[in-house]
Amino acid sequence: LALFDDERVYRSLGLRFSPEVPPSNEKARWAERMADASTIPAGETLECDVVMVGTGAGGGPVAKELAERGLAVVILEEGKHFGRKDLGGRPTQMMANMYRSAGFTAALGNTVIPIPVGKTVGGTTTINSGTALRPPERVLAAWAARHGADVTWGALEPYYARVEEIMGAGPSSAAALGKPAELLSRGADALGWSHEALARNAPGCDGQGLCCFGCPTEAKRSTNVSFIPAALRAGAQLFTSARVTRVLIDDGTATGVEVARADGATFTVRARAVVLSCGSLHTPALLLRQGLANTSGQLGRNLTIHPATSAIALFDEAVDGHVAVPQGYAIDEFAAEGIMMEGATAPLELTAVALTSFGPGFMDAIGQYRNHLSFGFMIADASSGRVRPGLNGEPLMTYSLVDADVARLRRGMGLLGRLFFAAGAKEIHAAVHGFERLRSMDDVERLANAPLSARSFDLTAYHPLGTARIGADPSTSVVSSTHETHDVLNLFIVDGSNVQGPLYVNPQLTIMALATRAAEHIARRVERLDALSAA
Repeated sequence: LALFDDERVYRSLGLRFSPEVPPSNEKARWAERMADASTIPAGETLECDVVMVGTGAGGGPVAKELAERGLAVVILEEGKHFGRKDLGGRPTQMMANMYRSAGFTAALGNTVIPIPVGKTVGGTTTINSGTALRPPERVLAAWAARHGADVTWGALEPYYARVEEIMGAGPSSAAALGKPAELLSRGADALGWSHEALARNAPGCDGQGLCCFGCPTEAKRSTNVSFIPAALRAGAQLFTSARVTRVLIDDGTATGVEVARADGATFTVRARAVVLSCGSLHTPALLLRQGLANTSGQLGRNLTIHPATSAIALFDEAVDGHVAVPQGYAIDEFAAEGIMMEGATAPLELTAVALTSFGPGFMDAIGQYRNHLSFGFMIADASSGRVRPGLNGEPLMTYSLVDADVARLRRGMGLLGRLFFAAGAKEIHAAVHGFERLRSMDDVERLANAPLSARSFDLTAYHPLGTARIGADPSTSVVSSTHETHDVLNLFIVDGSNVQGPLYVNPQLTIMALATRAAEHIARRVERLDALSAA
């Protein structure tokens, strides 16, 4: 990575090294309500109506809704805040700053699958691609029928609409989509496949290609530039570098949290309601360390991740995907069978890691970087995994691919090869052991019929879900439809762990819709407690 993260290399290939960062708005009024946790004296006790743990797709909407209702909200974020002036660094630098373990979080099983997650204000929304899709109605209906959760299309539609409006969800402009979209639509049309520009939460996107490393223009309306600022403008208080170590319990009721500063000293936040929005990996790890909210035995189980892989195709013409939306286009022809094709363009140094050639062939490929098109797909997994508490408070994820998912990955890679060659590709660098270079459709056919295993694929995953799922039955679920845990009063979980996966699409819109609705239940609970106290 360091070898290719060099301005001289970029310039030699005719590439721009630094993003164009517009003037910053760092002195916005809401920033005054944000402080590092080190400003709180050790042993101090803060009091509020609701304490929010996490600022991502779950925590951001809840914090906004509650603060705008007039409740006293304290938001705690383990990571730091990065404003526009901080987002002009190289991808490797931003991964070290904003990703947990610099992006090396992974699930272990019959293969190793990295699951990058954010550790910054905005959580993973700050470093995701911005895709904003509603899941198929049939997926929500099956989820509702299976667990008795009120998650049907009709129940969630007004919340989807509300979130889409706040996020400005819609397809990117043709200019921002660039040449990659043109080539993909060319290939899909030749094959007669359905395709479209993806809806994204970036209405002002200019295609700088850095969505996954913090948007330098703040065009992407991740929660750090949308819901969290709105919460702070409404009176919420945000503390960064604040790691929650345990939930405080009094007679079966959550009454607050213990918080560790970066220097290890602790303070306490007391609240009428505690909301955990740490994500599908860290929420169960936190609760399992305390033995909370798990009489069902389901906490930390049922992990789905939408395993994903990709390939890089070489064309005779310049593609310049590095100055286009990294994930702006989709081939949805095979979505119903659990194969959703979406873009995966990466900067030079990360593309260099992904290339499957070496020696002179590798250098030739790097020299033709501007002519490469990256694209990939994710699958709706039948496999499931588990989260347990690991070392130093971090979660330990185990997950093994079942044969049906290996077959789906093999089929998806074969389809991807067909798409590239139909679009006019000369050759393909495939992330499949034994099929690293595909030079013809004969190679693609051999791959599609090969006896592959889980370890044959170079996989990643970006959508961990399901580890504290919603349900009506306390014996099979962790939280009710109000997002309150079945076991502990006034303890709410609002994040991707509630979502019964796989969703067949990127989940951030669904998490935000559920969070917006959950805020109504949490507000009613606090208001009821206030009324009882007054009486």
